[in-house]
Amino acid sequence: MPELNELREQVCEANCFLGRTGLVQLTWGNVSGVDRARGVFVIKPSGVPYQQLEPKHMVAISLASGRVVSGDMNPSSDTPTHLALYQAFPDIGGVTHTHSEYATMFAQANREIPCMGTTHADHFHGPVPLTRQLTKEEVDGDYEANTGKVIVERFKGMTASHVPGVLVAGHGVFTWGRNASESVKNAIATETIAKMAFGALIMNPASKPIPDYLLDRHFLRKHGPNATYGQR
Repeated sequence: MPELNELREQVCEANCFLGRTGLVQLTWGNVSGVDRARGVFVIKPSGVPYQQLEPKHMVAISLASGRVVSGDMNPSSDTPTHLALYQAFPDIGGVTHTHSEYATMFAQANREIPCMGTTHADHFHGPVPLTRQLTKEEVDGDYEANTGKVIVERFKGMTASHVPGVLVAGHGVFTWGRNASESVKNAIATETIAKMAFGALIMNPASKPIPDYLLDRHFLRKHGPNATYGQR
């Protein structure tokens, strides 16, 4: 699909960017980006080191069927999870998955990341949520698709663009954004606020999340309809 070359380049660069962030070890992570007009998304190939990636290696997947439509390599094993997120959240344009250290500590401790300060509130309108554990039947079945299922289940009644990430219990982190690059930036933000929350709770186990009025002030000044942060 020559018309996907630009998206392949964007997704390749986002994966290379992820590899440089320090959020991933070995090949423990992946990034995808979607072209909804063409009904496909492009994702990192499975198990290929970030420093070896080229745009031609990116694999195109049908949004309708989840099947490979273009590319010579096997797609990431997390492809069915990305597919579930694109299908459930029509406003997102990119997805990142990592096992970044501090955020994954929260996932393994089965704790959401509480909003302890304004840095968190600048990116997430509330805590970073945690999914339930998958059942044995879900793990033994279509595991990666069921991982997407529990994320979508957790976000029932929530606005995905206001909370651009989730902890999968016992597993790791998925973040999203308007495009592949923004989803990586939200992965960076998630790891940073996880580290800050971890430190705050170690220093003062009685620490509480910031009040809602301060959370709202910080989130809405960047993301609300009357946002004032940044340049017009």
